Amino acid sequence: MHAAVASQTRAAFSRADNSNTTVVSCHYSLLTTNSGDRRRSNSSISMAERGGGRLDVVMIPWLAFGHMIPFLELSKRLAARGHAVTFLSTPRNLARLPPLTTPANLSGQIRLHPLPMPAVDGLPEGAESTADVPPEKGELIKTACDLLAAPFAAFLAGDGERRKKKPDWIIIDFCYHWIPPIADEHKVPCAMFQILPAAMNALLGPRWANSKFPRNSREEFTVPPKWIPFDSTISFRRREADWAAAAFVPNSSGVPDAERFWRTEEGCRFIINRSCHEIEPPKMFEFLTELFHKPTVPSGLLPPPPPPPPTTTNPAVDDDDVSRWLDDQPPRSVIYVALGSEAPLTTTDLHELALGLELAGVRFLWALRNKSAGADEVLLLPEGFEERTRRRGVVWRSAWAAQVAALGHGAVGGFLTHCGWGSTIEALGFGIPMAMLPLVVDQGVIARAMAERGFGVEIATDDDDGGSFGRDGVAAAVRSVMVDGERRDLLVRNVKEMMGVVRDETRQEQYIDELVGYL
Repeated sequence: MHAAVASQTRAAFSRADNSNTTVVSCHYSLLTTNSGDRRRSNSSISMAERGGGRLDVVMIPWLAFGHMIPFLELSKRLAARGHAVTFLSTPRNLARLPPLTTPANLSGQIRLHPLPMPAVDGLPEGAESTADVPPEKGELIKTACDLLAAPFAAFLAGDGERRKKKPDWIIIDFCYHWIPPIADEHKVPCAMFQILPAAMNALLGPRWANSKFPRNSREEFTVPPKWIPFDSTISFRRREADWAAAAFVPNSSGVPDAERFWRTEEGCRFIINRSCHEIEPPKMFEFLTELFHKPTVPSGLLPPPPPPPPTTTNPAVDDDDVSRWLDDQPPRSVIYVALGSEAPLTTTDLHELALGLELAGVRFLWALRNKSAGADEVLLLPEGFEERTRRRGVVWRSAWAAQVAALGHGAVGGFLTHCGWGSTIEALGFGIPMAMLPLVVDQGVIARAMAERGFGVEIATDDDDGGSFGRDGVAAAVRSVMVDGERRDLLVRNVKEMMGVVRDETRQEQYIDELVGYL
């Protein structure tokens, strides 16, 4: 089967190379094979079937940890198959990545190569990622990102290095529109890795579709785009539509986000999404292949490895007090609360969230940063909150909480999350139903998709007031996930079914093998 698939894939890429405007037929058996056929063991696929030998791949993610971590997970899976990976980012970002100790043999296969962080007026010293700046300064990170073009070109030319050969592929993020022209000079192909669900690509659409069906008002972003030919609920809410519309106008970096995406996509041979057929609407990848006039393929969900079994010397959570507290709680009785490293929370938001948890009356573990991303203001909890809830809740103040370990603990039975895609995958991987509080960008689309599938309950927000939320809405969603017997049982049953997909290592590794076949 795979030899025929490889032949069809090469033909598809040949057509994509010859014309950016040629519609590539999407009838690949690779994309339409049922899940049972994809369960073939990784060990039974030869290196020849994977593309003919050892690949040399360069990876360069956007300067945000929500992008760097999935790029690193994909790097690990490529390296585990014997391919050489060079992972590019700025020095401070590389220093903050998780160590390459799992599996132990990958450190020699993945090379972390620093590109110097450019100085930008207004960007604080030492700020190298979106986690280091408040949201209003995020455009300065994009400005710095564009100034990486010169050091990247020097890297690819081999300046100061004894490179024996050029890379086989460069896998890039949405923002690096200047990489494909540089890569073309060295005859190195590029692929774009979107760390989001494939449905987000359908919502944004390619340049030609936006030209044919322009969206000129905020309201036009609150309905499915006209280029989607089937019944769909994929759209933005009004407050999210403001962000979507802003992506089409120039920002302080000089390049609109939509233009970045289009230039990058147009310069790449194909598109990869951190997703899988089982979690997307039916035939989504086939549709996107037609829409973008080039192959769009899944990488699988790239779930993080499960934490090792806890021992007396290696507790489940790397905070002794938190670990002991979790160990003392009944099974599945605790809701874990974490809203990502870059949650734009105000003091009012924080207070309503805290008072909602108190009102819900359930056990909780709240991973809380003392400040919003890059902000100077210390976020204070409501007066007396910790004292009133200390018998059933813990506020875990940590710059970087061990989320996977917390979700994997037997005491945790729910997750109050912002619905970032990485956190959502982690929740599904542990079979944990979600109370969902989307805050920015893609999170609302993800939360509604998860609610439609019965994996969680969205916290009620007021679209007329910029997406504000109150304690009553928080408490109601938390109770649905943790207390309401019949509803909780249904949520748990649904999410356990998807857990089987996420944890099916054979199935997820097959997606990587198919991706390597494309490469």
